[in-house]
Amino acid sequence: MDRLRRQGLPALVVAALAPASAWGCASCGCTLSVDAATGYAATAGWRFGMQFDYIDQDELRSGTHSASPQQVVEQPSNSALRGGEIERQTINRYLTAGVAYSPNPDWYFDLRLPYVLRDHWTYGVQVQPYSPADVAPDQLSSARAAGLGDVRVVGNYQGFLPTRNLGVQLGIKLPTGEYGTAVRFDSGPLLGTPLDASLQPGTGSTDLILGAYYYTAVSQDFDLIANGQFQSALWHAQNQPGQDYRPGNSVLLAFGMRYVAHPALVPQAQVNLIRKTADQGALADTTDTAGTIAYLSPGLTLRIAPRLHLYAFVQVPVFSNLSGYQLLPRWTASVGVSYAP
Repeated sequence: MDRLRRQGLPALVVAALAPASAWGCASCGCTLSVDAATGYAATAGWRFGMQFDYIDQDELRSGTHSASPQQVVEQPSNSALRGGEIERQTINRYLTAGVAYSPNPDWYFDLRLPYVLRDHWTYGVQVQPYSPADVAPDQLSSARAAGLGDVRVVGNYQGFLPTRNLGVQLGIKLPTGEYGTAVRFDSGPLLGTPLDASLQPGTGSTDLILGAYYYTAVSQDFDLIANGQFQSALWHAQNQPGQDYRPGNSVLLAFGMRYVAHPALVPQAQVNLIRKTADQGALADTTDTAGTIAYLSPGLTLRIAPRLHLYAFVQVPVFSNLSGYQLLPRWTASVGVSYAP
């Protein structure tokens, strides 16, 4: 641990876990632990950062296996529909600005402002019996959601140990993004109808965030970082339709190993786990939003100036167990920059 205190970890610029602060589905948010990439704040002062995440959900899955449109219709997750919605693709792009301030080495406070750009395509609900015509081009509807997402504010305390390598987190997610029925389909048979509540830029809910983290040197050249975070909706805004919509609770866990023999170039790998419960409410998809996913996430952090770092990661799902039918990305990508003046 003396080596960690002597060299210091790079400055933290965004909060501990995923840049997408709440997800209607188990797979439409990034689960990367930025702290494993850039380190936790160990000195007083300001830190700034920007991160871009690309998530292309294009593989239809159910349980632990791939699924087909025919399965969606003939083996529906909601039998009352006498069929099912055949989703084709969802492309998520998140641009997240982060500002952190540490009044002293024991405390730091983090604010994150995400901009969401999401394109979604679906063939809509098709009734039994299944026909190839159900996935014909004239059945395809599309929608685009673009705008500010839900802002997060998180406070971190790490004064338990002299080495300040053990910390806890308490924060909130605010309902700043459009939600409910704000975004509607702009083409296809669903033209003018609302996009799913889980795919709107925001959830409309105020969420509690609880977390903890620990990092340590395990040898001369390797650091180990572990963190976890729990998020749960406390209440929902009342000024739009869908006031009873409640995104499911989520638990995020991350374990990372960093090779720090050359501080200017730090290769690393993470295992990222997410467990999410089903959404609730009249606008919620209660049968197709829960699940568990594990990602393997290799990446690099590059120091391009004494206080400026770049990082890039790829995430590949290695296990998934999804309720109902959901679109899973085959890979995701995250790139970011951090600066501590």
